[in-house]
Amino acid sequence: MRKLIPLIGLAGLVAACGGPAATTKAPDPAKLTLVERTAKAAGPLDGAVWMLDKEPGTLDLDADGATANRTVMANVCERLMQTQPDMTVKPWLAEKAEQPDPKTMVLTLRQDATFHDGSPVTADDVVWSLKRHAGEGMDESDEFEDVESVAKTGEHEVTIAFKKPNALFVQAIAGGAGIVLNQEVVEKLGKEFGTPGHEDACSGPYRLKEWASGSKLTIERYDAYWNKDVKPLTKSVTFQWASDTALVNSLVTGAAQGAYLTDTGPAVALQANQAVSVAYGATTRVFVLLPTDRGVLKDPKIRRALSLAVDRAGIAKSGFAGLARPWKVPVGVGAWSYEKEAFQAAYDQLQGAPESPRLEEAKKLVQEAGSPKESIVVATDGEQYRSVIANAVVDAAKKIGLTAEIKTVPASEFGSFYTDKSLRAQVDLVPDDWYITKSDPIGFYDNGLTGSANNWVGFSSPGYDKLVAKALETTDDAARAKDVIELQRRFTADMVWISLVEVPNAVVLGGKVTGPPASQVHMSYPWAADLGAKG
Repeated sequence: MRKLIPLIGLAGLVAACGGPAATTKAPDPAKLTLVERTAKAAGPLDGAVWMLDKEPGTLDLDADGATANRTVMANVCERLMQTQPDMTVKPWLAEKAEQPDPKTMVLTLRQDATFHDGSPVTADDVVWSLKRHAGEGMDESDEFEDVESVAKTGEHEVTIAFKKPNALFVQAIAGGAGIVLNQEVVEKLGKEFGTPGHEDACSGPYRLKEWASGSKLTIERYDAYWNKDVKPLTKSVTFQWASDTALVNSLVTGAAQGAYLTDTGPAVALQANQAVSVAYGATTRVFVLLPTDRGVLKDPKIRRALSLAVDRAGIAKSGFAGLARPWKVPVGVGAWSYEKEAFQAAYDQLQGAPESPRLEEAKKLVQEAGSPKESIVVATDGEQYRSVIANAVVDAAKKIGLTAEIKTVPASEFGSFYTDKSLRAQVDLVPDDWYITKSDPIGFYDNGLTGSANNWVGFSSPGYDKLVAKALETTDDAARAKDVIELQRRFTADMVWISLVEVPNAVVLGGKVTGPPASQVHMSYPWAADLGAKG
């Protein structure tokens, strides 16, 4: 499932914060160090305040899987599989996930797991939960499109039959599609489930304690937690929410102990402040240019020329204050949860998206395309990063014999590019960010399929389409990686999208705490169980 993350303008936030943040020197994006975890915690905490950018609308993730909701409930609800800080997946509530044939998955469930009301996690709960997730309108329903049936086939066994092989389903049940809920509790609460003042229906190391709507939300350590190998050091975590300057001030003054940042603005403001530390981890998130079929961008030679001419290093420095790095492909390194060496080697060999411009090569492609005179229109909504990207495109176009101009669209309408063809018909390039919630690149490349809703430029290749279908059905990791690498090569060769920079995940911590993972995993992994005091 694809999720958009809103950003705020960097310049206004940094200026508003004052002090050290206002004069922070941009780091060199090439020197950003990605870590899986922050330093291991050594001591207990009675409580910690954790900041969100907004209040959750519901704690029922089937109704809404927004980032804030996931960040809270990752500590409360558990999944059949669990994604680790290094983005690999391992069994959790299911102790085994076996595939006797490509269209069948057999889950063997743990026998010691219990919900927060003390009742056991049963095969009946698993079957009911998966069918709930698959229901029409549910947030994870798209993950079940290939599922034929879900059935209890033993006291501690559930069997999933597929219409066709599905290589991503193991990843899906490590995310929202694999959450196991207490059927009795959810049915008892009905429409009240997930709203303030009501219990959770989960089995994780923390349980809901209090949700004072409009003020705060608190989870507390569940001391009867079934997995005795997990020993949370922090007794309770209270979530509060603020945006922009208020979030930064809460962290700097010590009013809050941490936050996962959904935008780069606070990271810039906090980078040089001695009261906090900022750590960066793997993500799948990449900023890209989405071309349309309106004008000259229909020609792949022009798309390749722009990709060669745009200054990615400059965009990383000016648009993201160095908190991004030039990137060649449309999905980040966090997707490489398997065959990492193969993906890295293939990435290193790609030539069409250089860190610094290769203008002579780009000029040659423009000439081969007939040196078109039609102006390229680049969209922006006035935000800092989009404006930097748009101006970089205009500059690149000028240097290689093309012309380009910027069209400003109201921020409230920018998301409509994904649904409104008439709006797309007014522009040639749309700068945006994109991430996938699975740590497997094949979760992205269906965007290049013929007729895909996100394939605006009209790229069409029967061979590409067949290879996507094959990769999605290939459950052997090494074989699937080869197919994905070939899809990556074809997608970037035609520049179906033009990749620009990768923005890492960021976690900020107060000076007295440490422990949580730094990677994108915080939306499905119980990160609060790792939080504690420094030694």
